Amino acid sequence: MILHVDMDAFYASIEEREHPELIGLPVIVGGTPQGRGVVAAANYAARAFGVHSAMPARQAAKLCPNAVFLPTRIDYYAKVAEQIRDIFQAFTPRVEPLSLDEAFLDVRESQKLFGNPESIGRQIQQTIYQQLKLVASVGIAPNKFLAKIASDLEKPAGFVIVHENAIQAFLDPLPVRRLWGVGPVTAAALEQLGIQSIGQVRLLPADTLDAHFGQHGTHLWNLAQGIDDRPVITDKVARSISHETTFPVDITDRDVLRAQALALTDQVAARLRIRGLSGKTVQLKIRFSDFQTITRAATLAAPTQLTQPLWHTVQQLLAEKLPRPNTPIRLIGVGVSSLGNDPQYQQELFPDETAASQLQLEQTTDLIRQKFGATSLTRATTLLRRPPSEGDINSPPTGA
Repeated sequence: MILHVDMDAFYASIEEREHPELIGLPVIVGGTPQGRGVVAAANYAARAFGVHSAMPARQAAKLCPNAVFLPTRIDYYAKVAEQIRDIFQAFTPRVEPLSLDEAFLDVRESQKLFGNPESIGRQIQQTIYQQLKLVASVGIAPNKFLAKIASDLEKPAGFVIVHENAIQAFLDPLPVRRLWGVGPVTAAALEQLGIQSIGQVRLLPADTLDAHFGQHGTHLWNLAQGIDDRPVITDKVARSISHETTFPVDITDRDVLRAQALALTDQVAARLRIRGLSGKTVQLKIRFSDFQTITRAATLAAPTQLTQPLWHTVQQLLAEKLPRPNTPIRLIGVGVSSLGNDPQYQQELFPDETAASQLQLEQTTDLIRQKFGATSLTRATTLLRRPPSEGDINSPPTGA
């Protein structure tokens, strides 16, 4: 059985833990309404107003005027994520992180030590709360697709089990949007076919789906049957580390796209540092509203685990390698491959004093941002790009 453990409103929950006076208030972590940033996380009080991740911060402020906006502290969240990872590793070495706040766990070989999958899931959920005062939702199922759906059904603090003999009973009543890859456009196309539930997709002939959706139709048909043969792949054997985000609504705003790309780059770099890895090839993944998916890559002169050189390359890929500039985008992903962690590989990271100074500067920057917030130290070039309407240093803090 596979577990999917998903932290509930991870960034916002950490901020509430650190600042108890925020408990009960709508909390949004990410950009500010005066800037061009996006929502990185929102607690459930803010979500009640329709706020969600990847939404422009300005739009979130309109939906929830009383929200408290806080800057992202990605390096601190990464340290908390490592504590959570240590808890996972205490129960099984077979852990596949999807991001800082969620992971798949294969517990088939751990049952002699810790009991059945349900018992393991309960222990993990309780240990996270007891040690870190954070809440997780757990889904348990025969495969990754089912486990991920299960963990999302009863948030927060959800715990859902899908047994082998109850897969169709679990899937059939769910709306088609629960299938991976079904957004508003595909859902509308399915509705024109009279399809609203996963059960109805399952009963369609595979050829019918192929005729309407091409190869994507086969993907949908397999998922509707509960078929997902992908194994849990740990960081130790992974060929790359990546994160991606599917936007709730297809976007055309390139400022929102850049902000989300930067957030993903931050997460990838944080995971590289956590695992003691460095990478040399940077990848950008884009999926357009019509499901055409492209991948662009660039190779660095030397492997790195630092955010800045990775982000510099991601920006170049966005600016120079992205076709169809006016086409709405539904998904963006950032990844790093050509990974290594042996001493010889690491020695290539900083071949001169200038690069070593850059590492020291970035580490110092991380410490300052961790203590005072992500916007406490920024680059002058970002100020030059900022339009006057975004406010100045005399503007009052948002949410005060």
